[in-house]
Amino acid sequence: MAAQRRDGPSYRLHAPSGQAIVTIAGRTIYLGPYGSPESRQRYERALGEHAARGRFVSSARLRAGIAVDDLIAGYWKHAEEYYRKDGRPTSELSVLRLACRYLHRIYGSTSASEFGPLKLKAVRERMIEDGLTRTTVNGYVARIKQAFRWGVENELVPAAVFHGLQAVRGLARGRTRAREPQPVRPVGDAEVEAVLPHLPPAIAAMVELQLWTGMRPGEVVQMRGRDLDRSGAVWLYRPQSHKNEHHELERVVPLGPKAQAVLGTWLKLDPDAFLFTPADAEACRNAERRAGRESPRWPSHSTVARRRRRGQSPREYGDRYDVSSYRRAIARGCEAAGIEPWSPNRLRHTAATRIRRELGIEAAQAVLGHRLIETTQVYAEVSQARAIDAMARLG
Repeated sequence: MAAQRRDGPSYRLHAPSGQAIVTIAGRTIYLGPYGSPESRQRYERALGEHAARGRFVSSARLRAGIAVDDLIAGYWKHAEEYYRKDGRPTSELSVLRLACRYLHRIYGSTSASEFGPLKLKAVRERMIEDGLTRTTVNGYVARIKQAFRWGVENELVPAAVFHGLQAVRGLARGRTRAREPQPVRPVGDAEVEAVLPHLPPAIAAMVELQLWTGMRPGEVVQMRGRDLDRSGAVWLYRPQSHKNEHHELERVVPLGPKAQAVLGTWLKLDPDAFLFTPADAEACRNAERRAGRESPRWPSHSTVARRRRRGQSPREYGDRYDVSSYRRAIARGCEAAGIEPWSPNRLRHTAATRIRRELGIEAAQAVLGHRLIETTQVYAEVSQARAIDAMARLG
């Protein structure tokens, strides 16, 4: 039976020497006597190592020592495959691109094996000079370290390089020139009430759901009927994808009566259909425009509209909102309401603060799905009014 053909560099005979050879990235590798088990093993090993490196750098450049730009290119190719969820790239790629841009700008042509702690600190100084916050700088530096760790893992740079970079500690609060970030505050009830009339119905429903449940924006935009367990008095929502799924943790969001009331008008017959879609929002907007017409719509109006659309491709809408489009819709609503824009993630802080105030920190931790109570403390701010009342009684 003929051997199965495999993709990639082929195993072949070098007639003058009688050895098996394979050519990878311009380099011919001698594997041993043709047809021997040892030569087959070396062939598989050579292909495996080549695949692990990502096939992004030639053997000649690898022997000479890759540049930092080569390392960035290889790590980026790895990251594009790794940082994906439900077939979509995650936000980590956008952050990684910004971090690598600083590295490329200053040390792109430098040999990766010569990149040490002082060079990393020089890149960090450039970030500080550009006005990035301390936490952003620390995050970018951590991603640069991760790129070199990947390089060590794939034997592209010496292990000593990554160990040296580990000696660079993160910027400490109050001990650096980098500016401190502004804390993320809950959205006030007045701000939410002001913007709701200016939002499309689907966006307004998502805002209300976040307020009642403390869901992340990424969880509310992907709701489907299939993911809802409506058998009990409190419904249970299990997002098909969530932030901590790579830790093999389950995320369950309880939906009480108020959240159920919001969802009631958005449930669909198709269990696989997303509850909130841009197409539904456009349909609602068109219905409102028709209802607000001062003159009746005659058949001639439809004829003129068809002539105008002739030759134009129909506008396509996504099957659901993503976090970015959800955030932009809220920003447009804030602009229409004449208030400072706020992001949907702040609604999670609002819900956490309310739950902590009324039921305690442990209840907030359970509802928000945090593994550590310290994380909940970041989201759920202590009510100043509660502290004042306590001191009025006890102090």
